[in-house]
Amino acid sequence: MTDSLKLIECPRDAWQGLPEIIPTAAKVEYLKQLVLAGFRHIDAVSFVSPKHVKQMADSEEVMSKFLASLPAGTTPPEIIGIVVNQKGLERALATPGVTTIGYPYSISAYFRRANANMTRGESRQLVESLKRETKAAGKDLVIYISMAFGNPYDEPWGPELVEDTLEWLKDIRVSTVSLADTIGTATAELVREVFALAKDHVAGIELGVHLHSRPENAEYKVLAAYQAGCRRFDSALTGLGGCPFAGDDLVGNIATEDVLAGLRKAGVDPGIESDKLKRVIQLANEIRAKYAHAPLPN
Repeated sequence: MTDSLKLIECPRDAWQGLPEIIPTAAKVEYLKQLVLAGFRHIDAVSFVSPKHVKQMADSEEVMSKFLASLPAGTTPPEIIGIVVNQKGLERALATPGVTTIGYPYSISAYFRRANANMTRGESRQLVESLKRETKAAGKDLVIYISMAFGNPYDEPWGPELVEDTLEWLKDIRVSTVSLADTIGTATAELVREVFALAKDHVAGIELGVHLHSRPENAEYKVLAAYQAGCRRFDSALTGLGGCPFAGDDLVGNIATEDVLAGLRKAGVDPGIESDKLKRVIQLANEIRAKYAHAPLPN
């Protein structure tokens, strides 16, 4: 993998809304196989109310058993743990192996209420608290800007809302931001346009994309983001999952397979071992069949 390219594999986002609970042991084995295949950045767990996201109720146990499962001498990867409130932050900071805290900040008032039941002011106050506390704990922080590529809820939207949010995040010294196409409606052209505009507002910020897409459009979006200067990509093997609070029109995460294909077309070697990747894809397809009741991707 090139030094400037960063792939973030997102099993947490793939699993969180599945109808059947994945056993802890299956999650642990999957995370271990990701590391063995060469993934160094994993969005693995979330610390949210089990009442709302039952699939993530075992996050502490998953992390404990995952760390114990790694072969001797293996360097643990970056592990992102998602939080949506102060209680979640406390749980994440107390969990060994979680190196980065992630928070979804929405520029949509409707989605912000559905996802975290917060006003804009409350959400910004939480982000500022997250920045202080993660810095004090020696952890990293990534902020996801939800609805960065459009808003389906009849609310005002435009690139200027993304730019305003990025300027605020830069002011409070957040250094990693991912632009999220939360419901997967963005075209490749819009991804290119928004990312290119956003770059002008993020000196000192590592800017990435967290895209959802229907399979037929995924590779084009990846290429568009890369051509606009993006070097940080979130994705999930087989394209499973997505935010369970985004509504009935949700489409899945961009498949890691499409990200890898798009990057190779751009002349980039992502550095993932293809033989070991086959094992992880096999596990991902087993999870689809057993716990998602979802067809295998074409």
